[in-house]
Amino acid sequence: MKIGNTIIEDTFAEAFPARYCRLIVTAHDRYWLDAALSEFCGYASSVISCDAEVGKDVDLAEQQTPDGRPGAVVLAFAFSRDALAPAAANRTGQCLMTCPTTAVFDGLQQSAERVPLGKHIRFFGDGFQKSKLLDNRRLWRIPVMDGEFLVQDTAGTAKGVAGGNIIVQSDCLASGLAAVRRATSAIVDVPGTITPFPGGVARSGSKVGSVYKKLKASTADAFCPTLRGRVDSQLRAGVNCVYEIVIDGVTPSEVAGAMRAAVHAAAGDQVIAISAGNYGGKLGKFQFALRDVL
Repeated sequence: MKIGNTIIEDTFAEAFPARYCRLIVTAHDRYWLDAALSEFCGYASSVISCDAEVGKDVDLAEQQTPDGRPGAVVLAFAFSRDALAPAAANRTGQCLMTCPTTAVFDGLQQSAERVPLGKHIRFFGDGFQKSKLLDNRRLWRIPVMDGEFLVQDTAGTAKGVAGGNIIVQSDCLASGLAAVRRATSAIVDVPGTITPFPGGVARSGSKVGSVYKKLKASTADAFCPTLRGRVDSQLRAGVNCVYEIVIDGVTPSEVAGAMRAAVHAAAGDQVIAISAGNYGGKLGKFQFALRDVL
């Protein structure tokens, strides 16, 4: 297949099941909201080494949030609910409670599968914390130095998909950077998805395993231009720069939609090929064939 002059490889992206929570974060204004989200989403690119894969889903206007203030939805993904629980609580306590003016609400109110959130963080109140029931939300009011930190007692979880991806092969650094900027901008318009890597992009794509037995993953040598001729390269002729965009989503259809938008946006004259990372079906049960996605 081709989009213009860009070859679309006949391959698939391999993704795996994950658990996610959906938090609504609000603040006095966008400045402090962005500060909070920047902290919350830090060190959250890959569950290979991070406690969760985290990113902003969508912005919310004042009329869309529980407390009538500027807000945003953040999604956090982990392998299991047991892994997700400490990640969500720790990040909320360390990154959101510490940020001026923030409040945190559950965005999956109907979910019966819940993890502690304010239930643990409330102890920071040293006995001065107070419980409050508002619109069927059990909230904790924790005294802090600018007033109170309002946080929901628990957060709902649901089954999601992590690891959808495309791999953009371009002729040079400038064209590669431009292509992935177009792609990540297009994914922003697909609700229910995040791209957890820096700026939505990974320069250090990985493969399963390593020559070092203790490592779960190592560099994707087949896509490294400097290793062409030394490994079984999967690069097209003329490719000198490769970037991967990893996509997590609340359902397979959202991940497929984000991949489709990314491929169409990334394709261009200096983008030689677009591929995807698969591991022979060994990593996860979700396989997003680029042919089917498009």
